[in-house]
Amino acid sequence: MFLRNCWYVAACDHEVGQNELKPVKVLGEEIVLYRKSDGIVAALEDACPHRKLPLSMGRIKGDNVECGYHGLTFDCTGTCTRVPGAEKIPHVAQVRSYSIAQRYGLLWIWMGDAEKADPAKIFEVEHWGDPAWGVNRGESMTLDCNYLYMTDNLLDPSHVAWVHQSSFGNAAAEEAPLETTVGEDGVTVWRWMIDVEPAPFYAPYLKFSGNCDRKQHYEVRYPSHAIIKAIFVPANTGGEGKPYHEDVFLMDSYNFMTPVDEGHTKYYWFQMRNFAPDDEEVSRQFAKSVRGAFDEDRVVLNAVQKGMANMRTPNLDLKIDVGPLRYRRNLAKLIAAEEQQLAAAE
Repeated sequence: MFLRNCWYVAACDHEVGQNELKPVKVLGEEIVLYRKSDGIVAALEDACPHRKLPLSMGRIKGDNVECGYHGLTFDCTGTCTRVPGAEKIPHVAQVRSYSIAQRYGLLWIWMGDAEKADPAKIFEVEHWGDPAWGVNRGESMTLDCNYLYMTDNLLDPSHVAWVHQSSFGNAAAEEAPLETTVGEDGVTVWRWMIDVEPAPFYAPYLKFSGNCDRKQHYEVRYPSHAIIKAIFVPANTGGEGKPYHEDVFLMDSYNFMTPVDEGHTKYYWFQMRNFAPDDEEVSRQFAKSVRGAFDEDRVVLNAVQKGMANMRTPNLDLKIDVGPLRYRRNLAKLIAAEEQQLAAAE
């Protein structure tokens, strides 16, 4: 069901305060996050090995976590350092620890073999820290659906014509054909729409008037991270392989889906833009509008989860599903290979 030797977002960095235990669930595993005295975040299995009380119901003691039931204490490696009343600490008195990395205001967790946890493998954000680019720091939300319905959605540019008619979509997005590119690290579905009306969300921010050429670039990389690129140039100046017009509008939307379990997904996002880098009002407007659009997706995907779980007849796949289906098949192969390697090691 899940690829484990990879990085997922566990929480926003600001969600883990000093002297605070933050419980999260990732890939069906209960985990507790906490911040050590040096500011670095640690992650432990959220269950004391004695009676399985969540450690998140305990308290922080220095750089360690103390169980709230009988005081067993664990350091950031998961090693038990104290068992009150015991002369010797049992060798099995330990919990799993997880590798954590902080990047882009997010806390990334490695769910697989700790020896393979390389922060260089975290999803790269091209223009992060570039003073010419603005950023609206996103939020997060929980969806009551499997994460693969979200990757389906983010490999489906056509849905904006019906789900996001007041923001990302309009009639221009209904019929234009899609192209699908399959790479080693994921799948991209894209298209140029030539000489069309700008979609409502983007129109106020364009530097030109009239119709536009628009590119939708929907890219999802394994295990479940996406970049959605919105490109707008004056009508009849765009197209694949052409240099961008000087008035080009660029917005890169980064979307990170963390499976909570088989039926729930935690969704994190932020956007970057090639204009108004220091304009807080633009960032506020972006954040509000994007949140509204994602709430529209949430309503649809929650209902899709229920519909697919209760279907009495097989669902129908369309030509627009080529990208999502290729992604699912390739991800399934990666998961199967990972499971085979784990079985061989045992």
